[in-house]
Formats: sequence, structure tokens, C-alpha cells
Amino acid sequence: MTRSELISLATELRALPPSCGPVRLVAVDGHAGSGKTTFAARLAVALGGAPVVHLDDLATHTEPFGWPERLRTQLLDPLSRGEDAEHRVYDWVAHRFAGSRRVPAEPVVLIEGVGAGRRELRPLLARLIWLELDQPAARARGERRDGPELAEFWEGWSRAELAHFAADPSRPYADMLVHGVTGRIVRSTHGEPVRCP
Repeated sequence: MTRSELISLATELRALPPSCGPVRLVAVDGHAGSGKTTFAARLAVALGGAPVVHLDDLATHTEPFGWPERLRTQLLDPLSRGEDAEHRVYDWVAHRFAGSRRVPAEPVVLIEGVGAGRRELRPLLARLIWLELDQPAARARGERRDGPELAEFWEGWSRAELAHFAADPSRPYADMLVHGVTGRIVRSTHGEPVRCP
């Protein structure tokens, strides 16, 4: 996606009605390794420094998708009241929560990570963006990024991710699909299939 397209998207997002108190929550979802973090970072810059919540900071080794309650109490509840939020951050090396991150109640807050568009969150989202890259290609990209020492982790993660999306798919509900390789955009309305060009 070009810089001008990102700026156009940022303008569109700012113009949306608030979805969580005064905040427009925008989810960036897709398979692990599909480019969500990079895309969210670039979009945050186009938004003038919008906060980005990384779901990897709320997930754990034992509960990769067990973060909804933490997200609700530590982030969504305060934001819905127009208050700044602060959530604990999981340390993937130490296997425990260590430290915290402040999330200001800005007009747009981005939530990025696998499952960001899950069923429980969709009513609070102003937009759901899906990073389109099939799971095998996304996993290969992630494994190249993380190196061979995390191959065992990726094996377990891939099983959990596939099970999550089988039970609670996000892609069919995406407002926008961004192709993970070409960056081309396809828009959709909720409930209609999203097709990649």
C-alpha cells in the first residue's frame, strides 16, 4: 500500500463514527506472519501516531487465544469511558507478565494480532482489516523471521491458530482485505465475501 493510500485510509478511519465510547477501534487481523504488525505500524504513522495494541502482549504460551477478558478489563472498559488504558505485557522469554503499556484514548486505536476480529470484539470495531496471506505462506514467512530455534513453537502455534479460525473466522467479516504480498486493497461490507484480486 502506498503512502498516499495509507493517508487516504487514515482519513477515512478518522471520519467513522466512534465504536467504543469516543474511540474508533480498528482491528488488523490475519494469520501469524502475514504482515499485521508492519501494516499496523505504517497505518499508525499515517494516523499521526495512533496507539497500537499488540495482542501478542496479552496472549500467553498456555492461552494463545485466552486474552479477551484481559483485553476487556484492561483496555476496552477504560476506552469505552473515554479514559486512557493500561494493560500488562506478557514476556515470551520469561513466560510471565512483566511491565505494562499505556494506551491513550485517542480518536483511533489499532488492535493488531491473530484473532483481533473475533466474534466478541466485532460489535466494538469501527473497521476490521484482514491481511491476506494464506496460512502456509504466512507461517513460512514467520519462521524465516524467527529462526529455527522457534520451529517447535510455530508448530504448536499453527495448530492453535487453525483451530481458532475454524471456530471463529474473522476474514468473512472484514471491511477491507489488504493482500499481504501486493498490498492491493479490496473493500467489502460486513457479511459479504471478501475476494482477493
